[in-house]
Amino acid sequence: MSTGKIVQVIGPVVDVEFEAGRLPSIYNALLVEGVENKDVFAYSQKLTLEVAQHLGESQVRTIAMAATDGLRRGMTVSDTGAPITIPVGPETLGRILNVVGEPVDKGPAINAKKMYPIHRPARRSRTSRRRSRCSRPASRSSTCWNRIRRAGKRDCSEVRESGRRYSSRS
Repeated sequence: MSTGKIVQVIGPVVDVEFEAGRLPSIYNALLVEGVENKDVFAYSQKLTLEVAQHLGESQVRTIAMAATDGLRRGMTVSDTGAPITIPVGPETLGRILNVVGEPVDKGPAINAKKMYPIHRPARRSRTSRRRSRCSRPASRSSTCWNRIRRAGKRDCSEVRESGRRYSSRS
């Protein structure tokens, strides 16, 4: 876990300088503690920054996950060594969370068993494996689209799911 100093603040973009060769990875979460303006962080006493870009050997460009009011050059920033994670599971149902996974609905703290990073690949859809009936040679495809227009359907999946079978002849 390395620490750095804020070099520049331009709206939600914050540049942070670390020791040479100790840069945090892209998407890592950085924490800024001790922000003077406590009214800005009504739900949290720390500000989370996410690394978006490396600037040379010793600086990173980050994006703030809340307002940057109260930040100034020279403030200490610590690297968490991990991406931003949010709680998932039945404990979060019906709750309102901010982008860093903190409850903003003034309810009790969330004690979830699972925490997932906010940047993770989408899970594979069951429907993405099916092959569309309209992906055929041009003659059959145009027939399919003509049938769809006549039937008033919007896409091929609706025609396929309706159970109708169309041949290439009218």
